[in-house]
Amino acid sequence: MPKLTVEGFPTVDIEPGKRLVLAIKEDSGVDILHACGGNARCTTCRVEFLAGEPSSMTPAEKTKLEERNLSGVRLSCQITCDQDMTVRAISRLAGSGRPDPGKTPEPTIQP
Repeated sequence: MPKLTVEGFPTVDIEPGKRLVLAIKEDSGVDILHACGGNARCTTCRVEFLAGEPSSMTPAEKTKLEERNLSGVRLSCQITCDQDMTVRAISRLAGSGRPDPGKTPEPTIQP
């Protein structure tokens, strides 16, 4: 079972194949943003990997990061938990001024 550590939070076991954005939110209890509902459109779910970064990237994630000229971050909505990972949640609801984190992402990667 993969282990997830979000900086500042306890390490938790994650169901293999679970979307990282959902694991951060549901299992680690972190108020990560996901304004577009996990569809690789907004980049609010971005994380910085401290360890265990996956080598593969969905076409949607690659396109969105290139469009926004972002490097050194990944979109947690486009990653599944299949190995131990340590991440820093960059965009959180606390202090964002948003009324909510966004629509809950579907269990499988979209689009």
